[in-house]
Amino acid sequence: MAVTNQTVVTVFILQGFSETPPLQLVLFSIFFFLYIMALAGNALIVVAISLDSGLHTPMYFFLANLAILDIGCTTTVLPKLLENLVDKKSISYVGCMTQLYFLTWFLGAELLLFTAMAYDRYVAICHPLHYTTMMSRRVCILLAGSVWAVSAISSSVHTGLMIQLIFCGPNKIKHFLCEIPTLLLLSCTSTYLNNIMIVIADIYFGVINFMLTMLSYGFIISSILKIRTTEGKKKAFSTCSSHLIVVTIYYTTVIYTYILPGSGSSMDNGKIVAVLYTTISPTLNPLIYTLRNKDFKTALKKMFPFIK
Repeated sequence: MAVTNQTVVTVFILQGFSETPPLQLVLFSIFFFLYIMALAGNALIVVAISLDSGLHTPMYFFLANLAILDIGCTTTVLPKLLENLVDKKSISYVGCMTQLYFLTWFLGAELLLFTAMAYDRYVAICHPLHYTTMMSRRVCILLAGSVWAVSAISSSVHTGLMIQLIFCGPNKIKHFLCEIPTLLLLSCTSTYLNNIMIVIADIYFGVINFMLTMLSYGFIISSILKIRTTEGKKKAFSTCSSHLIVVTIYYTTVIYTYILPGSGSSMDNGKIVAVLYTTISPTLNPLIYTLRNKDFKTALKKMFPFIK
């Protein structure tokens, strides 16, 4: 009852990286450059895979989905961050909940997609003779559809529970974006159900999917070690090394954010970690997946004949 007598928050204040104008200008330039690079790199992946029939395989189908998720993730966060660096440092309640929904959706979908991609590599290396059957077009669409749908449902539950909370006191978010851990700290009402759902989501999206991904790579590494020729081992490992690098970086940052308590110095560190998975990772993913990929380089040469 006491809560109803207090003013309900309609605008949140986002705490950026710096209040110093010169430093803000530098940060704006850096984040703008990274945003353009992330958009261009991931859009190029989607276009190349769509246009080149040689890339119409399960591995590239999932890679295209990852690129779309990366575009969505950066677009959910960076435009608002850039605006806050040059203008107001606020976000409306509706804008905050919208950002929370899409960010949670895209992050969860990426974790699920990593598991699907690991399974694809497991089938390709451990069961090559049955690959076309086990990873048919129907199976790939089913896996990708499940990734998007399950994450969307999870995000809807989290956002729905967040909307049920009442924010009536401090409205300063100690972050540059709206995330579940930081918003819960501002709630004037019980966050018991929210915390339960966070634990369930952490177990499913974090622990279970991480274990499934590592299990797939356990079988993959075991199969690679059984290959007699050094050249064969290098070729097999090259098909999954990029994915393993991205998975390691991504899981490290996301688990740090959602497992460690949101207080003290961890909040400051959390901003840096959030930059890694919302900005750096989407920018680097196109480079990690394509620099050593001969098939993708061939597709790019078809699109841009002037590339040597």
